[in-house]
Amino acid sequence: MPTALFDHQVLIGLAQAAAAICLCLGVVVLCRYFGVRVERETTVSLIRGLIQMSLVGLLLGLLLKGSLLIGALILLGMVTAAAFTASHRFPELPYAFEISLYSVGAGGITAIVFMLLTKCLDANITVLVPVGSMIIANSMNACAQAMERFKSDVYGHVGQIEAALCLGATPEVSVSPYVQSAVYASLLPRLDMLKSLGLVWIPGVMAGMLVSGASPLYAGVYQFVIVAMILVASGISGMGVTALMQRRSFSKAGQLLLRPSPFEAAAPSGLLTKIFGHRISQAIK
Repeated sequence: MPTALFDHQVLIGLAQAAAAICLCLGVVVLCRYFGVRVERETTVSLIRGLIQMSLVGLLLGLLLKGSLLIGALILLGMVTAAAFTASHRFPELPYAFEISLYSVGAGGITAIVFMLLTKCLDANITVLVPVGSMIIANSMNACAQAMERFKSDVYGHVGQIEAALCLGATPEVSVSPYVQSAVYASLLPRLDMLKSLGLVWIPGVMAGMLVSGASPLYAGVYQFVIVAMILVASGISGMGVTALMQRRSFSKAGQLLLRPSPFEAAAPSGLLTKIFGHRISQAIK
């Protein structure tokens, strides 16, 4: 069994992965020139990514002839993991995982079910899981981007929001510009992806279909459908998480609850002082 797992092709792949990791670490070292310290996070991410994809490959190999039910359970597990990942950067929001789970699930499941109903997606697990994972991953990114933009905008405009509330504006009206900004931020990367499709990048699914002998025209149209579904899933997830976050940002009496802690409010000025102080000291030297 170990011999079968670590055959010649796998050993070549591991060597290629090691080379890719070395290049990534080289980029991390260069990031230190800009004062960005991501050594630990990048190392953990690289190790996790390699282990997770290796396990996924083994799992898919064992479930090549799995049923639709097994594929659905795998995708539900991916939705849960995506919600955890999206909410992990917001420990100050106790409801982050809950709203991420609802939003990623709504966006991803809507797009995947639509593709199954229109026969764009085969129930075969070898097709369902990879394509579904692409949609869920983009829903996760859209969810995290919308949460970050809405939180940052509200944190930066607490005074304006409370002034609007004092003048009689409803909570929805007082944060409406930041809702629009958050939803647009979640859609922008996917819109750019759709605009550049075929011009800047040729996705891997299309390349795989061409290699397997599919019609080039059908492969191009099918890839467009996948990217369109990514846009749909991302839009639903972005709008969903923003709407849920907006609701949790106010009390029943209409008071703003989403506000930075004293430490977070003081952090930007301290960071600027540190940056400019370092540059001034370097200039003096």
